[in-house]
Amino acid sequence: MNKRDLLTNGVFKENPAFVLLLGTCPTLAVTTMAINGLGMGIATMMVLVCSNIVISLLKNIIPGKVRIPCYIVVIAGFVTIVGFLLKAYAPALDKALGIFIPLIVVNCIILGRAEMFASKNSVIDAAFDGIGMGLGFTFALFLMGSIRELLGSGAWMGIPLTSSFIDPMTIFMLAPGGFFVFGCLVALINKISKGNAIKKKEIGCGCCPAAGSCSHVPEGGCHK
Repeated sequence: MNKRDLLTNGVFKENPAFVLLLGTCPTLAVTTMAINGLGMGIATMMVLVCSNIVISLLKNIIPGKVRIPCYIVVIAGFVTIVGFLLKAYAPALDKALGIFIPLIVVNCIILGRAEMFASKNSVIDAAFDGIGMGLGFTFALFLMGSIRELLGSGAWMGIPLTSSFIDPMTIFMLAPGGFFVFGCLVALINKISKGNAIKKKEIGCGCCPAAGSCSHVPEGGCHK
């Protein structure tokens, strides 16, 4: 897989949230505002890229029997660094995201990419995979947050847009609204991806049960 495919794979074909359905807890919990989703996505991407690089560097050193605990230690170290950076430079965002920053340690996206990709590929490929998956996760959270904030409070990125002429639907700021938006987006993404993947099948006359008694059967017989 080339570098371009590694970058785009996580955004479209294997989007962690909408296609693989990984990391749904933060996807539903922190996306009440677009800025929260963007912040959570970027924080996760930073941890994902850094942990992928380190795990790829150490893949031949870490014993196979203790690889998962070692991966978790590496991930936890980077989560701690990201948490300190948020507290220092973005305290409002850190307060809004709350417990979900430390919970990045057990995010199945990061551990899954460490086990499935970083531990089996080069450092450069692992970095590109982390960036691609991180961008896909960030896009998913930002899109979720934008839709919920716009419908639930009539604003986007804290800027009032529709609240002056359309009554906000508060349910979209609550858990049921999050599940509804998430379900609609998953269905839409699946519809688009399957629509692009399905190829029309050509069926010849030879497939007809009455083909033996018909004089119009082509020489090619049954084509599917």
